[in-house]
Amino acid sequence: MFAPLRFLWNATRGHRLAPWRSEYLRWRVETYSGQPAETLTTEKILKFVWTSRWELLDFLAWTGQLDREVRNLDREVRKRA
Repeated sequence: MFAPLRFLWNATRGHRLAPWRSEYLRWRVETYSGQPAETLTTEKILKFVWTSRWELLDFLAWTGQLDREVRNLDREVRKRA
């Protein structure tokens, strides 16, 4: 639950009130959609987020799963040490 929010918080660092200005998110949208980052406007980014919302939610759930697995591995390593 918190991992997707943590990802969004970290990805929008410096642009939390206007996340569409985040260079990292613009690069991610460019990588995923093929639209050049320098041509992305607020409208285009919001349209992309809306049309890809289910895939984006799946991605955020996946990042949460990876985060949990890493934390579990860290706990196991600490127990062995």
